Amino acid sequence: MTSFFTQHGLPLLFAVVMLESFGIPLPGETALIVFAVLAAEGHYSIGWVIGIAAAGAIIGDNLGYWLIGRWGGRALFERWGWLERYSAAVLPTTERIMQRHGGKTVFFGRFISVLRYTVAWMAGLGKMAWWRFLFWNALGGICWAAAVGLVAYYGGKAAADAVQRYGLFAGAGVVALLVIGWFALFRGKRSLEDRL
Repeated sequence: MTSFFTQHGLPLLFAVVMLESFGIPLPGETALIVFAVLAAEGHYSIGWVIGIAAAGAIIGDNLGYWLIGRWGGRALFERWGWLERYSAAVLPTTERIMQRHGGKTVFFGRFISVLRYTVAWMAGLGKMAWWRFLFWNALGGICWAAAVGLVAYYGGKAAADAVQRYGLFAGAGVVALLVIGWFALFRGKRSLEDRL
């Protein structure tokens, strides 16, 4: 499995993150974690992994904003009567949310799994100004890629060092601590998603 990721390299990471950000529910965050751990093992530079993931997130979100949100979504709602009635109830609320809380929604949406692949086209449908969307999207994409990438990088490095120095049991202990930490983070994200 490692050889597959090392052979196909960073373009695969870029494609998965970009497509997820565009609106296709793919495991972009998981791909970032895998490549960050591979960087910890010396296969890649963590700087390149973070940069490629951030670029994929920003480009994918901008494609989703324009193609699905601004151009495609509005045209689709206006095309069919039953969708137009639905949009008359939903779009004004979306526009108000994007007007008042658009920056926060776009930034923090990068860290919440469902919003990670829907917030861009919601911003486009909600007529959020593109320059404002671009700023918060770029900031969120860079912070997300750096935070997730560095946690996975240093976590993978700590596990590998523990196995090398203290044996398999110490490595299993580090992995268990990482899993507990990741589970706590996941529960926190899930709680935040439920509140939204």
